[in-house]
Amino acid sequence: MFKKIAKKIRKNIIQICHNSKASHLGSSLSAIDILIVIYLRFINFRNKNRNIFILSKGHACLALYCLLYEIKKISKKILFSFGKNHSILMAHASHKVPGVDFSTGSLGHGLPVATGIALACKIKKIKKKVFVLISDGELNEGSTWEALLFSAHHKLNNLIVIIDYNKIQSFDWVKKVLNIEPLKQKLKSFGCKVLIVDGHDHYQIFKKLNQASLIKPTIIIANTIKGKGVSFMENKVLWHYRPPNKNELQLALGELK
Repeated sequence: MFKKIAKKIRKNIIQICHNSKASHLGSSLSAIDILIVIYLRFINFRNKNRNIFILSKGHACLALYCLLYEIKKISKKILFSFGKNHSILMAHASHKVPGVDFSTGSLGHGLPVATGIALACKIKKIKKKVFVLISDGELNEGSTWEALLFSAHHKLNNLIVIIDYNKIQSFDWVKKVLNIEPLKQKLKSFGCKVLIVDGHDHYQIFKKLNQASLIKPTIIIANTIKGKGVSFMENKVLWHYRPPNKNELQLALGELK
């Protein structure tokens, strides 16, 4: 079921990127499998005290919007209004959209907000988890590391951080811009439980999310592929900003049939 949904979402992401001439296509394609598992298995909209999710890499909002359409939180008309005047679907994640808990855009501020929510829940003894998806590029931001120190210090066992580790950021490979390795060892040294997963394997993502620590924050390093699903987009810096032209659109949709 998840694979079928993922393919439908990837088609819509590519089509809407073409229609709207939007950017961040590669980022949306790398994140979608993680989003599917979180929303379909850990976010129950019928529960008033449901878990919280923050897409800190707000530029990948199109993946989230397309998922919200699949689970009937927004209509097709709203989905295809992306990039048009007066649309509620802004170019970065917006809380005006049903199913979006927090507006994000500036990289490095989604995780600090998530830690604050997690701490508030812990103080009030509210039993809910706070999931936050960050990009590997956000690991260049000092606020990200401050938030990790804060979450470990307060033993926020209700906080689960997923890193979309596609290894490409705005203009180049992460290791060339600012090398963040050895990543697992660094994160463990902060006092967090660290797990590694194939970020496109739905079952393994689900399994790792269920292995979250009961005594401290959990960080899941999800190894992903920028532009996942379309051969000529995979692992290419180009697709961080560039929308597909008409010919590229047809080639991409053909691969996803």
